[in-house]
Amino acid sequence: MKFPRRHFLRLAAGAAALPALPRIASAQAYPNRIVKLVVGFPPGGGADAVSRIIAHRLSEVWSQQVVVENKPGAGSNLALDNVANSPPDGYTIIMSVRAPGLSRFLFSQLSYDPDAFAPVSRIGTYTHLLVVPKDHPAKTMAEFIARAKANPGKVTFASPGVGTPSHLTAEYLKVKGGFDMTHVPYRGVAAGAMNDLLANRIDAMVNTTGSLLQAARSGNVRGLAVTAAKRSQLAPEFPTMQESGVAGFDISSWYGLFMPLKTPPDIVKKINADMVTILAEPAMKSRLSPLGIEATSSTPEQLAADAKAETELWGEVIKATGIKGD
Repeated sequence: MKFPRRHFLRLAAGAAALPALPRIASAQAYPNRIVKLVVGFPPGGGADAVSRIIAHRLSEVWSQQVVVENKPGAGSNLALDNVANSPPDGYTIIMSVRAPGLSRFLFSQLSYDPDAFAPVSRIGTYTHLLVVPKDHPAKTMAEFIARAKANPGKVTFASPGVGTPSHLTAEYLKVKGGFDMTHVPYRGVAAGAMNDLLANRIDAMVNTTGSLLQAARSGNVRGLAVTAAKRSQLAPEFPTMQESGVAGFDISSWYGLFMPLKTPPDIVKKINADMVTILAEPAMKSRLSPLGIEATSSTPEQLAADAKAETELWGEVIKATGIKGD
């Protein structure tokens, strides 16, 4: 039986469109139940605060609840493991503070593939601040480094955990500054590390500028320097590491959203588009700014490039310093 050419073309066009229909439908229907946003740190810290701000706004946009699930431990490794092994159905997201690929350098054994993540969008960038107790002998970063050089390995510093951006930034500072100090990891820094810093049980802390700013401005601790090449707009009173004599030191970090690798691309695309929209909102920028975060979205490809560059940099630092997450 022969079909008229016009009829045949209509049938062919309709058949070609059929495979795309399920993909379009899945994006249009998403989400139709609770979405889980995993964060690898305990409640009360900067990463947790960012996650809750994002979850609240996405809940409003989607008219569907987005719940934050805290899975602290092992420098975010527990959270990454949870998400990598979750069904790739679009209902599990991780708010990550580092490139998932760094896990292969930090841990000798992994129960997940560190490449098994689909980048979604950057949330924002931030810088770190190094602080010391208010009565610490060092009043400048140069004095702190001189003291560390005079007492190799005896100066201690706290971070939110092994392999976190704060920890790796401090390790990189040791390499660039030519001195040594001993890492004291905490499971988040909201309480334990700050208490030990105030009691002079540790010599310094490296963490996000936003999380340490109130304590530094109130005089409870002394801020010495920020890690980016330029002074922080949030805290312009603190000099940079470069201004303090550490040549070429320029480190900023980011928060980003990732999902299991095989999550449908149309769902990744939808979440990315929604993140681009909400991160451009003045209200969202004003909520993230006090935390020391400059709200900046990205394409999935841009976040993948960020993660690749970070993995290359920190991978070399991890190998050079012998850091182990186990």
